[in-house]
Amino acid sequence: MKKIAIMGHGVVGSGVAEVFFKNYENIKRKVRDDAEIKYILDLRDFPSLPYSDKFTKNFDDILNDPEISLVVETMGGLEPAYTFVKKCLLSKKSVVTSNKELVAEKGAELLAIAKDSNVKFLFEASVGGGIPIIRPLSQCLAANDILEINGILNGTTNYILTNMVKESVDFDCALRQAQSLGYAERDPSADILGLDASRKICILASIAYGKHVYPKCVFAQGINQISLADLEYAKLAGGSVKLIASAKLLDSGKIAVETSPAFIPYSNPLSSVDDVFNAVHVRGNNVGDVTFIGRGAGKLPTASAVMSDVIEALARPDYDPMLSWNDSGSDFIIPHESISHRFYLRLTSSDFSRLDTIIKNSEKIAQSKTEVALISAQTSYSELSKISSLLADAKITVASAFRVLE
Repeated sequence: MKKIAIMGHGVVGSGVAEVFFKNYENIKRKVRDDAEIKYILDLRDFPSLPYSDKFTKNFDDILNDPEISLVVETMGGLEPAYTFVKKCLLSKKSVVTSNKELVAEKGAELLAIAKDSNVKFLFEASVGGGIPIIRPLSQCLAANDILEINGILNGTTNYILTNMVKESVDFDCALRQAQSLGYAERDPSADILGLDASRKICILASIAYGKHVYPKCVFAQGINQISLADLEYAKLAGGSVKLIASAKLLDSGKIAVETSPAFIPYSNPLSSVDDVFNAVHVRGNNVGDVTFIGRGAGKLPTASAVMSDVIEALARPDYDPMLSWNDSGSDFIIPHESISHRFYLRLTSSDFSRLDTIIKNSEKIAQSKTEVALISAQTSYSELSKISSLLADAKITVASAFRVLE
């Protein structure tokens, strides 16, 4: 009999319990043994649930029980999740988590402890919710050098941008609608400022390149400055605007990592991924382009990914060397200022006479007496900053600026 514990009975934790009981016979068949949820850790009481007898408020009940071989962490946040997970791994209990902040900040350390304890630390649900991406990237694509990863990794921002276009509303209105539907938190800053997506690309980049990419090393620009006009110009130019988290292997062997809005031409499959759906586009040197699309959040899709890890850990509890990376500094990540793209620019002024001498070889999308939308030639972020200063001297305001995803 395999006995497990769940830490946290919120949206994801309750979903894990629901999937476990609903699909028990299927889980039992795949694990080839009986399994039981023995504890659920939560500070609240749930007397009306059919499994209310399983709740505990004391983490030590889980830690000190030798029958518990697997712990599922769905509390979220860095603490106390980090302390609890670390103690479980040190006690030779495998851990499955959906906590992207925990993995992005502490993944290398926790994987090292799992290795020393010969147990599993799994986190399929930490990046794409119900989209399988961790195991495909670490195992199915293991024969490839990963040249590039681009992802729509946040359903809230994708819904907001989609709704702005569909309903012809501004950012603030679309955000309020997302909050009313439960897609955005009361404090949506982690989503709309790109922090959530940055944590997720850190995890994917760490797997792809074998070194821990810390969130503090990743430039994050959110969608809060995107206007309806930008989305309409993008449509006119044959594309859409999405919040894209990216990691790219450069010829130097270093990587470029960033999270920011991007103009995406319709020829790119990410351009048509709308609403709360997420997508990850991976380019390998042998397999070419592979795209994973699905629901990136939600109770049951995320619980489905958690349970896939639970089944894996129960069936094969020993440490898996395929899912690992080393701790590192930041010297293998190029400075954000050095990253080069073509850029979408929306400019406002009463006088554009000096524009063509400042921005050369651009592609004009549209121009009126007071506004110009264009796509620049390839340039770096540092050069773009210099161009912005020259435009300011010419009394031309940069109303919007973001990269073009080729």
